[in-house]
Amino acid sequence: MQRLLSYLQLCRFAAVFTALADIFLGYLLTQPDLSPERDFGLLLVSSAGLYLAGMVFNDVFDRKVDAAERPNRPIPSGRVSLPAAIRFGAALMVVGVAAAAFVGTQSAIVAGMIVAAIFLYDGALKSTPLGPPAMGACRFLNVMLGASTADDPIAGIPTLASVWAHPQLHVALALGIYITGVTWFARKEAGISSRWQLGGALAVINFGLILLAAFALHWHDPSMVPRSWNTLLLLAATGVILNRRLANTIFDPVPAKVQASVRTLLMSLVMLDASMVFFVNENRMYALAVVLLLVPAQALARFLAVT
Repeated sequence: MQRLLSYLQLCRFAAVFTALADIFLGYLLTQPDLSPERDFGLLLVSSAGLYLAGMVFNDVFDRKVDAAERPNRPIPSGRVSLPAAIRFGAALMVVGVAAAAFVGTQSAIVAGMIVAAIFLYDGALKSTPLGPPAMGACRFLNVMLGASTADDPIAGIPTLASVWAHPQLHVALALGIYITGVTWFARKEAGISSRWQLGGALAVINFGLILLAAFALHWHDPSMVPRSWNTLLLLAATGVILNRRLANTIFDPVPAKVQASVRTLLMSLVMLDASMVFFVNENRMYALAVVLLLVPAQALARFLAVT
């Protein structure tokens, strides 16, 4: 059990449910329901594998920094050896790409792009100004992975044009911007963060929320106006809660408060996904299913760090 716990901590397993929520959203932005269940299930496996692999390689590349700032993490503490961590991350990545390939060519292409984004962030860009946008790109691509089965109305199969299209492109971009802000907010979470940096991150987070609201407000179908306003209320409530929490953190940016705020931001992503699912699909059970992903995420987050 102790060994299992070490590997769950290494891949930050509690946070994987936020990635699964993205797949629900991307899929339901392009499909009327979750059928064919085989494709949907494989995309969930793909997203989970790639997300967890990204977390593992994050620790692989950060092992020297973690030795100084987070010595209790699995690799610097010696609970998981470096070769074992690399093998674990590689296996997860292979599973993620293979699952996407079983769905189809477009899904495999998006999965490959996620792999490239993961290594760009973990290996080269994390400590640069391009780090937060690189992480935002990972989340953007994860939503697009969920949308990668969007069929071309003429060809009857997913094509480059049908996958990289509205509405999924708009929503994925908004969530990518949101995560860009979250990553910026978390950059100095192990030390005392700059209030100016946190304020800039908050502005980016709110821009992502505004883009989601604009998507719901400017939908072309007049019959969905009541649903638009209900969705705006959900987004507004989430925004008020987040801004209040983050404003308090900016006032006193000690590590404990910043880390708690980052956890809240990550878990709130599930609610944002659920709000968009609520908007685009009449079946309320789908939105509820996304919300319920918070249950295991919050339960595991008590024992497994998500940042």
